Amino acid sequence: MNTPAPSPLRRHHAGARLRRLGAVTAGLVVAALALSGCLYSMIPAGSSSAGPTATPDTSGIAADLQPFYGQKLTWSGCGGGMDCTTVKAPLDWENPGAGSLDLAVVRHRATGTSKGSLLTNPGGPGASGLQLIKSSLSFAVSPTLVKNYDVIGFDPRGVGSSTAVKCLDATQMDDYLYSIRPGARGSDEWTAAQKSANKDFADACAKNSKGILPYITTVNSARDMDLLRGVLGDKKLNYLGYSYGTFLGATYAQLYPDRVGHLVLDGALDPAVSNLDVSTTQAIGFESALRAYMASCLKDKKCPFQGTVDEAMGDLGALLASVDRSPQKNADGRMLGADTLMTSIVSALYSQDSWSYLTQSLTAVLKGDPSVAFQLADFYNSRENGKYTDNSTEAFRAYNCMDYPLENDPAAKAASDAKIKAEAPTIAPYWDGPDPCEQWPFPPTGTRGEITAAGSGPILVIGTTNDPATPYAWAESLAKQLEGGVLITRVGEGHTGYNKGNSCVDDAVDAYFVDGTVPAKAGIRCE
Repeated sequence: MNTPAPSPLRRHHAGARLRRLGAVTAGLVVAALALSGCLYSMIPAGSSSAGPTATPDTSGIAADLQPFYGQKLTWSGCGGGMDCTTVKAPLDWENPGAGSLDLAVVRHRATGTSKGSLLTNPGGPGASGLQLIKSSLSFAVSPTLVKNYDVIGFDPRGVGSSTAVKCLDATQMDDYLYSIRPGARGSDEWTAAQKSANKDFADACAKNSKGILPYITTVNSARDMDLLRGVLGDKKLNYLGYSYGTFLGATYAQLYPDRVGHLVLDGALDPAVSNLDVSTTQAIGFESALRAYMASCLKDKKCPFQGTVDEAMGDLGALLASVDRSPQKNADGRMLGADTLMTSIVSALYSQDSWSYLTQSLTAVLKGDPSVAFQLADFYNSRENGKYTDNSTEAFRAYNCMDYPLENDPAAKAASDAKIKAEAPTIAPYWDGPDPCEQWPFPPTGTRGEITAAGSGPILVIGTTNDPATPYAWAESLAKQLEGGVLITRVGEGHTGYNKGNSCVDDAVDAYFVDGTVPAKAGIRCE
């Protein structure tokens, strides 16, 4: 999709940002794109003590972990009526004496009587949970949950304001994400250049991340969540996870089924699918979303395409091929090739509310103006005014390269390529490339397999029928895998389903968190 030929899971990390983009009113979206860094700026340090500190829950915790679970938090005001703190977590959960790392945490205290803490994760892996709550509380959770819970945002290990993965500076990141590689797409020269760029990126991560890369895994992050539960004084974990956050939540439930309180997993990943299967399914999912966009666009007199959906998709394919051959120069000197144009397209497909801005972008590109396309791509990549406002790209790579086993089956790869070409013909030419995790300095430790979380109690799984990033079939699969899984189906477009205006979904989730009401095992369908 992008010039570094990122791993297929690259598509997930925009989810948190694009959920917010979809929530911005039409007249303000361009401004939101220009100011996106404000959503991810560092929280100013507070100096005053703010709010109560709970008695840590250390019951059932091993002796070598007691110093971590027993730490008492010091909260400080950090703006917006919120409190911030830092929690020490083991660097290596298998060897707690080997050192620690920091987890940055923000809390918005319940406006009513608190039922305890509600941890949240916006996805990625690599998106800032701290900034989700600090800057977008009302979009992350409903007013009902704000009233009933202390809402907790945190940056997982490796992310943002926690002990973070660090790789490239802004100039180097621009070169990695936006440069046009030499040679014809798919040629030996092009492939060698991609591999070289991936190797340079991986080497920089190893050099600049101060030894944390082997420990940036979802299993370790799930263990960190149990630590947060303990130091916050909760006997059980209440959790709302979006996109990749569903995998994090499901992993927690597998590790600690007896400590699961209320878990909602929205925009579910299927933990059993391979990296290659993810790539295939997502390519087809984004093609489906792109066709839905095009059908809508063709009804609008401002649409730059004409004819049937198939004809318009063919014209879009021709546009992508055109900028692949002859990239368009932006005012800042960057060149818009097909990979960056595809990034901008994918970014807008996360939310139906962003489709009009995709129309603006494609209209401009057809006239030789790549500026709006770069705005969308920059928003996706957390780039603002030549700087990167978070480390989501680096953290994303670190997690996925440790979580997903490398795959080297040529027959399976050929079958995947054929399926993508047949079912996602517009996207297919720009979806492939060398796997960057082949260059990662540490071997993966994760495995793929079903998660049952036996004994956990009910867990709600939300799937949207035409979600391009986490296709509905994954939500169906996860709900079936989980012993207590209950599926909520949102019929519609876009990524994730809760707190996006569907009262059927919202009421079911709020009732579950507040009253413990669980839909029937067969689940519910929300039109």
